[in-house]
Amino acid sequence: MDRRPVLVSTEYEDPTADVVIAELNRRRVPVLRFDPGRDFPDSAGIDARLGPEGWSGTLTVGDRTAELHDIRALYHRRPTPYVQGAAGQTARFAEQENRRGLGGVLGALAGCLYLSHPQAIARAEYKPAQLAVAAALRMSVPATLITADLYSAREFAAEQPTIYKPLHAGPYAVNGEPAGIWAAPVLAEDIGDGVRHSAHLFQAQVPKVADVRAVVVGTEVFCARITAPRGVVDWRAAYTSLSYEAVDCPAAIRAALHRFLGHFSLSYGAFDFAITADGVWWFLECNPNGQWGWLEAAAGLPIGAAVADLLENGEAA
Repeated sequence: MDRRPVLVSTEYEDPTADVVIAELNRRRVPVLRFDPGRDFPDSAGIDARLGPEGWSGTLTVGDRTAELHDIRALYHRRPTPYVQGAAGQTARFAEQENRRGLGGVLGALAGCLYLSHPQAIARAEYKPAQLAVAAALRMSVPATLITADLYSAREFAAEQPTIYKPLHAGPYAVNGEPAGIWAAPVLAEDIGDGVRHSAHLFQAQVPKVADVRAVVVGTEVFCARITAPRGVVDWRAAYTSLSYEAVDCPAAIRAALHRFLGHFSLSYGAFDFAITADGVWWFLECNPNGQWGWLEAAAGLPIGAAVADLLENGEAA
């Protein structure tokens, strides 16, 4: 039996990772779970030495230890950012040293499969790069403007129905409560001087009849058609009112998705499409580390097993 461990790097509360870990445990695949940003260096430690064949040594989490050269796969889910309790320059220095030290070693393991590599995930999170690659792959992409110019933004919004969406879905709160900034329609006259304060992404609004989330795990593609109540632009704003249906992925889209992931050196991607009445799949974005856990039950898609298959095989892409 292969006793090489799978390393799962994620925050303490992660139901999606829990599904995968439970499946790996069922298969008796050793799993070491930790949150590098929270655990290191207080409750987790690394002792790495460089040799002719790469890094060797140990990663210790609590009372468990893994040999670095034995790690078969790293599932980089959603670890806490590297931070230290102290404030000021010393904390900033420690944060960067941890990121480049521990993170650097974990990102340079010989023979390790990454799902996906942290640096590849970070690179693929830039929406302008995503949209350019999707367009180059001949996927249908809505007309898009990224600008901080008031007049250009108003002109774009006057030309067609337009939505605004954030370029990065980072932490956001209203009155201290977690909130989301969803894609929303915008009229030319609604755009004010605030647009000058940062880059803004405006996009032609697709007259969709439904959405599709396409989850790609290695060579597998799982698609769920998501139907929201009439008038809902961003289905994430109406989770309790959605219906789901597993659907097939068109061959041309499937091929484009694999080429997209290949371009960014990713093993996984959660793609969002808007579907129009004529059956066209309009590319909206790819979340290189997007959620899929709720789709397993909602649409009957065996995504967790596919993720476990890839991690268990532990073959570097």
